[in-house]
Amino acid sequence: MDGGGGDLRSTIKKWNVIYPVYLNSKKTVAEGRRIAASKACPDPTCIEIADCCSHLKIPYAIELDKAYPRDFFQVGRVRVQLKKDDGSPVNPAIKTKKQLMIQIAELVPKHHGRTKKQESAPSSSASGSSKNTKGGKKKK
Repeated sequence: MDGGGGDLRSTIKKWNVIYPVYLNSKKTVAEGRRIAASKACPDPTCIEIADCCSHLKIPYAIELDKAYPRDFFQVGRVRVQLKKDDGSPVNPAIKTKKQLMIQIAELVPKHHGRTKKQESAPSSSASGSSKNTKGGKKKK
């Protein structure tokens, strides 16, 4: 009974998770970056990662209600399907999660949203940093 169509949500639960932090060149490995800083990109978003997945023909699901466990201010993650139910890769060119993360990190800087709004990006990061100064523990 379980092997057939099944609920989409339970199928997605088996997919790999990619947090934007994994690809962020501004983060250290201790802060959660998973690929080489030279291959990573600055401040990727869930939407950019998802667009790159669709470009690479990888099925994905955006979960904006989820936060990164190590830093819960980092909200949003993308689930990706690397392997079909029979274990074969969805995209034969991308067999591992690390290969996918490197491919996405290469594509994000070329993302159409980035090339247009280059001048508005600094203002959004300034408002983001003022949020973190309100209460709570101080950064080291």
